[in-house]
Amino acid sequence: MYLEFRDSENLSFSRPSDGVEGLTESVKSIIDDVRKRGDAALYDYALRFDSSRLDSLYVSDEEFEEAEKAVSPELKAAIAHAAQNIRKFHEAEMPEGENVETESGVRCWRKIVPLSRVGLYVPGGTAPLFSTVLMLAIPASVAECREIVLATPAKNGALSPAILYAARISGVRRVLKVGGAQAIAAMAYGTESVPRCDKLFGPGNSYVTEAKRQVSSDTAIDMLAGPSEVLVAVDSSSCPEFAASDLLSQAEHGKDSQVVLVIRSGDRKEAERIYLDIENAIGKELDKLGRHEYMLPSLSHSFAVPVYSDEDLISIINEYAPEHLIISTENPGKILEGVENAGSVFLGRWTPESAGDYASGTNHTLPTSGWARSSSGVSVDSFIKKITVQEISRDGLEKLGSTIIALSEAEGLNAHSYAVKVRLGYDN
Repeated sequence: MYLEFRDSENLSFSRPSDGVEGLTESVKSIIDDVRKRGDAALYDYALRFDSSRLDSLYVSDEEFEEAEKAVSPELKAAIAHAAQNIRKFHEAEMPEGENVETESGVRCWRKIVPLSRVGLYVPGGTAPLFSTVLMLAIPASVAECREIVLATPAKNGALSPAILYAARISGVRRVLKVGGAQAIAAMAYGTESVPRCDKLFGPGNSYVTEAKRQVSSDTAIDMLAGPSEVLVAVDSSSCPEFAASDLLSQAEHGKDSQVVLVIRSGDRKEAERIYLDIENAIGKELDKLGRHEYMLPSLSHSFAVPVYSDEDLISIINEYAPEHLIISTENPGKILEGVENAGSVFLGRWTPESAGDYASGTNHTLPTSGWARSSSGVSVDSFIKKITVQEISRDGLEKLGSTIIALSEAEGLNAHSYAVKVRLGYDN
C-alpha cells in the first residue's frame, strides 16, 4: 500500500522533517562568513556547492538575451499566459487605503507604501521553479517595489533559461547567481555587490529555511516554508484517478513532502472501498510517471483517514491546517464554509492543485507545517506597508482634548496631557 490507512481516533498530525545533523551550526557559519568576507565568500560557495566558477555574481544582459532565445515559443506563450492571470489577480489585491473622519475635525487614514528593496529566493534543486519567479516577482512589481533582487543558484555556472525569461517578463533586472544560505545572508546583510534587502521571500531547502530563520531577527521574511503538503478530501462521488493525480503531483515536490487523503463516507466498508480504488489508481499512475525517487519516499510518510460526518472532515482539515486543500466532494462549497485553516483551497473535481501552482492567478507561496492556522500566503500585502496618518483641526482637538487628558493622566503620563493643554491654552 502507498498510503497508510489510519483511524481518525487519536490521529497524529506529525510532519516529516529533513533532520539534517548540525544544520543550525552549519548555516550560522555560512552567514557569519558572508557577513565577514562579502562577495569573496559568495564566489567561494558558488564553486564549492554548485560547481560554478563565476566571473560575475549577476546575470548579464547578454545572458538574459541568450536565455530568451533558448526558451521555446510554446513555453514563452505558457509563461505569458500564467503571468497575465497572476498579474490580474494580484492587481485586484492592491488596497486603496482607508480615509475616515472618526468625528468632526479628526481625520485618520492609511498611506500605502511599497517596500523599497526586496530579495526573492528561487530554488534550483530538484526542478527549475520558474513559476516561483512569477509568484514572487509579479506581486512585488504590482506593489511597485523600487528594487527587486532575485537569487537563484547557478549549476556549473549556468542558470535555467526559463527562470531568466520569467524574471525578465516579471520586471526583474538583477538576478544573483548564488543560492543556499549564502544567498539569504547576502540579501539580509548586504555585501559589496549585493544590496541589503528590506524583506526576503521564497521557499528553499532546509539550509535556506534555517538561514531565513536566523536572519529574521535583523531582516523581515515572508514565512518559514517547510516541506510541501496537500490534503485531499474525497467521498463516493469523487474520481479515484483525479484524487490519485492530486496526491502524486504534490508528492513529487520532494522526499519530505506529505500528502493526506481524508475519505468522507457513510461507514468503514465504504471508506475502505474508496481507499482501495485510489490506491489502485496511484499504482497505475506511478507506472506512467517519473520522479519515483521523490514520490515513493513522500508517500511512505503520508496517510489516509476515514471520517463519517462533515463535521469530522472539517475538524481534521482545520487541525492539520494544510498548505494546499483540495475538496473534491459532492458539495465542496458546504465543506468550505467550515474551513478556517488552509493556505489555498481548490474546489471540485475540475480544480487540480497544479492550477494554483502555475496559472490560475492565485499565489503558490503558502504557509506550511501548520502555519496556515495563523498565516496567509504571499500577496501584494506582503510587499507593502500601511502607514497610519491623522490630521486634526483645532475644533477637532477641542472635542477630543478632554478625553485625551483624562486617559493620559489616569495612566500617569502627564506630558501626554500637557501636549493637548498647551495647544488649547489650558495652562495660560
